[in-house]
Amino acid sequence: MLRDHLILTKYDHTMMAKANAASGMAVNDDCKLKFLALKAKRTYRFIVFKIEEKQKQVVVEKVGEPTQSYEDFAASLPSDECRYAVYDFDFVTEENCQKSRIFFIAWSPDNARVRSKMIYASSKDRFKRELDGFQVELQATDPTEMGLDVIRSRAG
Repeated sequence: MLRDHLILTKYDHTMMAKANAASGMAVNDDCKLKFLALKAKRTYRFIVFKIEEKQKQVVVEKVGEPTQSYEDFAASLPSDECRYAVYDFDFVTEENCQKSRIFFIAWSPDNARVRSKMIYASSKDRFKRELDGFQVELQATDPTEMGLDVIRSRAG
């Protein structure tokens, strides 16, 4: 059975070639502007980014207001589609200091399309370079891998 997983079909090779070609996804200027606003001015609590395949670019899908909760953020990620997301997590240290960490989350649910997973995976490094300033990175395939407990444990 394991042997079956190691054999790539002609379809798999074609899909991988297309995904690799797609790794040249441009990052829309709005993505950079919104991220700078989150990072410098704390204008947003979170930003969800989506790859528009036809336009060959990453765009802003949704922003969360500073008053929105982590639950609002988690609910904004589709259960069956990949996304990139940024979350600004506020916390208090053991020394009672107010701090914040900017998380980059690569959301790739198990039930997303294989092609979508490949495109998001192959475009991630370029996207991260364009939006410099993430402090913690998470890769999540289901909500438990990016739960508030995980965020808390990775923030410190």
